[in-house]
Amino acid sequence: MSGELAEIIALSLRVTGLALLISSLIGIPLGAIAGLKRFIGRRLLMALLYTGMGFPPVVIGLFVYLLLSRNGWLSFMPADVLPKLFTPSAMVLAQTIISLPLVAGFTAAAVLGVDPSLRLQVRALGASESQAAWAVLNEARMGVLVAVIAGFGSIISEVGAVMMVGGNIAGHTRLLTTAIVLETSKGNFDLALALGGVLLGLSFLANLAMLALQGKSLDE
Repeated sequence: MSGELAEIIALSLRVTGLALLISSLIGIPLGAIAGLKRFIGRRLLMALLYTGMGFPPVVIGLFVYLLLSRNGWLSFMPADVLPKLFTPSAMVLAQTIISLPLVAGFTAAAVLGVDPSLRLQVRALGASESQAAWAVLNEARMGVLVAVIAGFGSIISEVGAVMMVGGNIAGHTRLLTTAIVLETSKGNFDLALALGGVLLGLSFLANLAMLALQGKSLDE
């Protein structure tokens, strides 16, 4: 494996992994709250999450670009507060926005799919509200795992948004997906196919690990 390819793979995993971690840390609690609680604006929140699940990634890229550009919507803020365009941080932000609605939306659907009587039974046994909520979330854990897998799948193969905010700069912001686009445009189809094979392999291994965790949960 060449040093350049190893660098591209490492950056792809770092950007996608960090974006998935952030979206999971925000999306799982948000989805759990949307599924468990009744509050004003709940329907609006669910509508926004479901809309975000189908939002075109390239539009997310445009949105992030307009947020972070020098004359963009947030140009009034100090330069050191926001990520800079054409950096890995900008790509992490774009991928987080793409995966967050999927993680939150599927988590909410998983929680809503749990038998409502479970929560009543747990409360009847003396559990607190937070303990009852945790019991429901634990029952929906496989659905939550699917939510994380869906979030991962939405960003590991995404190209439009990361190219728009990252710039596909060699040695700096070039990911596997953007490298495939570049090599295809240059007519290097053998290299593009090889990069595609690496991308598929990484996606397969990640999903295999997720399924192994899911199988362990089923055995418990």
